[in-house]
Amino acid sequence: MNVKNFLIHFNMDTKQNLKKYLQEIEKNDKKGKKINAFLQVKPVENTKKGKLTGKIIAVKSNINVKGLNCSCASKTLENYQSPYDASVIKRIKDEGGIIIGMTNMDEFACGWSGETSAFGPTRNPVKIDLVSGGSSSGSAAAVAAGFCDMALGSDTGGSIRVPSSHCGVVGVKPTYSTVSRYGLIDMCMSFDQIGPIAKNVSDAALLLSVIQGKDDCDAISQESKIIDLKKIEEPPKKIKIGLLDFPVKDKRIQDIIDKIIDEAKKKYKWKIEKVKIPYLDLAIATYYPIVYVEFFSSTRRFDGRKYGKKIEDVCGPEVLRRILGGSEITKAEYKGRHYNQALKVRTLLQKEFEKVFKKFDCIVSPTVPKFPHKIGDKISSEEMFQYDALTCPINIVGNCAISIPIGEIKGIPIGMQIACDRFQDELMLRIARGIEGLGGDREKRVMREEKALK
Repeated sequence: MNVKNFLIHFNMDTKQNLKKYLQEIEKNDKKGKKINAFLQVKPVENTKKGKLTGKIIAVKSNINVKGLNCSCASKTLENYQSPYDASVIKRIKDEGGIIIGMTNMDEFACGWSGETSAFGPTRNPVKIDLVSGGSSSGSAAAVAAGFCDMALGSDTGGSIRVPSSHCGVVGVKPTYSTVSRYGLIDMCMSFDQIGPIAKNVSDAALLLSVIQGKDDCDAISQESKIIDLKKIEEPPKKIKIGLLDFPVKDKRIQDIIDKIIDEAKKKYKWKIEKVKIPYLDLAIATYYPIVYVEFFSSTRRFDGRKYGKKIEDVCGPEVLRRILGGSEITKAEYKGRHYNQALKVRTLLQKEFEKVFKKFDCIVSPTVPKFPHKIGDKISSEEMFQYDALTCPINIVGNCAISIPIGEIKGIPIGMQIACDRFQDELMLRIARGIEGLGGDREKRVMREEKALK
């Protein structure tokens, strides 16, 4: 990579910021593929000014950026160069943001750990031998490693929040339909949502405020309340938090959640109460039939005739598993029985979440109820499913949720998920910002938690 060649077309302030990141990428990402967060580094010139002027942004490789490779980390689209900008990219460019490149991911977003990429796994910058989480592995790793200011990911069942939790950064899954999906090569149209990953809640709110809003190119997109960035800095008063009652195998993870919430209760006078959500244990069984059917349907265009290669000929085992699973479910003899059953349970879950949010302003839980495994470890499908056991219900019902780092256990970041009702993204961000501000210096917090857990 020739850093000087990349910097010719940018102003002085942006040059300094971009140069810093490009040098960091050259040093820690590509030489020997230490982290492998990026599949392509190619800054896109932008002379416009706005909310994001000078901000350097990485993009998940299933979101179209004109002139860059939108490969979905697959041999299928390895040489596919985007002929247009996704709506979110256009909005970022209109506000002065600089796209630095395309990030690694699980192939076609099919994965939980960042290991299914055709171009090698994304390593966790916090602990290099661990998975970074998926499927937006490269975007979360790029932010955590200091390769960019912020990044875009896509979230089907936790694909922004899981890697954000594992890498110790902030990841937002917005309310379904509030951010345009035009230009996203989606895995499951019913669940997928583009969202921001950033170093802190304020930066995540900034990027979300830019990309949200109705888009004529996306029929399901809706206008939503414009996020007031000043209000994000004001923790809400008189709110009631539901602390999710869910079995977490490692008690240390739940202990950290409980301690942070107790601090919030004391500082902000928030009311806290445990909450159980009926049918939550059916979420994973509901999620996957819908994902498999919709993914199978969406991949029928990758037949090797118009562009790329035939997906079944070159894809990895996880992608093939989902294609074959979707094919079986949609066969004529089943008459959509399994898919329709899953849709019925989805409706049940939506009704239960509606009841919960009539009583609570938000639901708090660990983002992931387990620790990231080592790269290369053999993990059963059942174990993998646990990664998004607490995140996929939010996609099923279409609500908004955020993962924020709240501590570490033996150097491994722990994320807290804060979920709010549909179109309550601003409230969610305010609650997250309030919790983020607890306890002062983060390193002191980590030391205190480590001591308490010994």
